[in-house]
Amino acid sequence: MSRQTENPNARVFFALWPTVAESGALAAWQAPLKQQCGGRAMRSETLHLTLVFIGGIERTRFESLRHAAQEVSTEGFELCFDRAHYWGRNHLVFAAPDPVPPSLGRLLGALEQALAMHGFTFDEREHKPHITLLRNAQWTAAALNVMPQVCWWIQDFALVESVPQDGMMGYRVLARFPLKTAGFG
Repeated sequence: MSRQTENPNARVFFALWPTVAESGALAAWQAPLKQQCGGRAMRSETLHLTLVFIGGIERTRFESLRHAAQEVSTEGFELCFDRAHYWGRNHLVFAAPDPVPPSLGRLLGALEQALAMHGFTFDEREHKPHITLLRNAQWTAAALNVMPQVCWWIQDFALVESVPQDGMMGYRVLARFPLKTAGFG
């Protein structure tokens, strides 16, 4: 019996999950930032932007999570990162979009509303979209090195499970939910 079937509970969250090329472009930021402020680089395959953290739930509720996510009906959008920042309290170096596109707020609002309608609770703090690049970093209030801009075309969002892997946390994408194609013209 696998560990997954032994444990009836799982830790899950919804996220924007980059393609291999997109995560590789952000991972390229890690070496110069690590040289600047130390720390431990996140594995490129784990880079993501959390939308809503659900936390521990019973696996039997996965279908309800999927139904809630399928009710989200917002358009895809471009999300660009061009600055790295440091959170001293958590000793993190992260990439953040600036400005945050309104489309990201609409996606987040629609997802939170659908989850609430399906009886899910989640942390409702102000959302500060970011992608953690380094942990255990040390820096000051000074600006970090300027990085080459990385843009994603957000076409979907994912339901992700946190899973232990080789003594570290890994992630498994359980499902992807497409966004509407934006009309250009």
